[in-house]
Amino acid sequence: MGGSEEPAGRSKRADARRNEEVLLDAAAAVFVASGVEAPVRDIAAKAGVGMGTIYRHFPTRADLIIAVYRHQVEALAEAGPALLAGGEGPHAALRRWIDRFVDFLVTKHGLAGVLRSDNAGFETLHTYFLDRLLPVCAELLAAAAAAGEIRSDLQALELMRGVGNLCIGAEPPSRYDARRLVGVLIAGLREGR
Repeated sequence: MGGSEEPAGRSKRADARRNEEVLLDAAAAVFVASGVEAPVRDIAAKAGVGMGTIYRHFPTRADLIIAVYRHQVEALAEAGPALLAGGEGPHAALRRWIDRFVDFLVTKHGLAGVLRSDNAGFETLHTYFLDRLLPVCAELLAAAAAAGEIRSDLQALELMRGVGNLCIGAEPPSRYDARRLVGVLIAGLREGR
């Protein structure tokens, strides 16, 4: 009987992880569309759960925002190699990864305000962000340069910082379209090879 309980326990943990991922994906989508101050009820509606479920997983808004941040960093880190393996070509993989990075950055801008009182926590998250995403961006850039699709004189940190700077001011409800300017930047990588 003990053997049959263990798979159920594992299944429940897997279900709980999936449910948490649904919550985090919904929160990220709402944050991108409406900013990190969006009502929790909007996140609950997007996730198809009650507000109590969100508060059970994430007791404070800061807990939710940090969890979304980490979830998005991991999703971006995993997306780079998957996009490269997708067969569209390295430049297309880089462009699609940067599109996801822009969504992440729009969400990230609200993080500083939430963590204003916890500078050490913010620095820890920033280090985590760089450690996880710089190598992925570098791999995408190197693959596109090796394929002769882009210029080869740009470093990952330069590109990520440039994209980040273009995203400043893009938080909702701004009419500024960072994605359009980032698209111009990515297209410009093809020139001057």
